[in-house]
Amino acid sequence: MTLFQLSKLLNDNPEHLIRFILPNKEAIPSHYHITEVGHVQKNFIDCGGTSRTSSTCVLQAWIANDDDHALKAGKLASILKLAHQILPSGELPVEVEFEAPYISQFPITTSERSSDTLVFQLEAKRTDCLAKEKCLVESNPESSSCCSPKSGCC
Repeated sequence: MTLFQLSKLLNDNPEHLIRFILPNKEAIPSHYHITEVGHVQKNFIDCGGTSRTSSTCVLQAWIANDDDHALKAGKLASILKLAHQILPSGELPVEVEFEAPYISQFPITTSERSSDTLVFQLEAKRTDCLAKEKCLVESNPESSSCCSPKSGCC
């Protein structure tokens, strides 16, 4: 989900509560706080030698001991509006950072609206080889494993 899509949902449903569902189907406890909105840019070189960049909007969810707290869509929309000055584009994908049990970032994949709640499904991030054409056995018959010494990667 992009920042633009998230902002539109929040602005269209300001009184709705917000729930985030982790990949294991458990919900982030409803009394979470959004303590940071960040623009994270990663510049890197893949194992095939190609320079790459990825950029995301990260919302940090934190649990406090105030069990009666619940964030409404309008409040999160106003927080995102404050962060507009550091977010270069509404096309940024949005991830939720949460300690579950380790600090992880979960992309928002889908949303569902009920009468009083916006439910956002989060997915697990996975590592991947971005230079498969150079590294994988199927593409490189000289290599005996994904990144063998003869493959030219890693």
